Amino acid sequence: MKISMACDHGGLELKNALKAHLLDKGYQVCDFGTYTTDSCDYPDYAKLAAQAVSTGECDFGVVVCTTGIGVSIVANKVKGVRCALCQNVDMATMTRKHNNANVIAFGQKYTSVADAIAMTDAFLTTEFEGGRHQRRVDKIENL
Repeated sequence: MKISMACDHGGLELKNALKAHLLDKGYQVCDFGTYTTDSCDYPDYAKLAAQAVSTGECDFGVVVCTTGIGVSIVANKVKGVRCALCQNVDMATMTRKHNNANVIAFGQKYTSVADAIAMTDAFLTTEFEGGRHQRRVDKIENL
């Protein structure tokens, strides 16, 4: 499975920790930056990670900024992307089951590395339930 990743300067530490975890678990990772703590604009990076999911280059995406809000807004602007800003494992699981989310967002300021790893693992291993939820996802896609 191939995972796209991106962050701004406020999410670099968490992105790098998640990237190392994913590589250790055998995932392929496409890291779209940023790679330093120099101030940068999160839309430039989150857009690239979301586009990689939208085009099928990557199966899922992980985006990180200080709060997670900005990167999630950007990712959700890309057609075909359903990004969820998650705060716990239940949210990460439910967004896969019910929303068929394909990108997860985190805020480095509010999310520990251990929690982000647990949420990412849950997100990547949970299947979409389909059924009545597919009808709802279709409505999202048709907006």
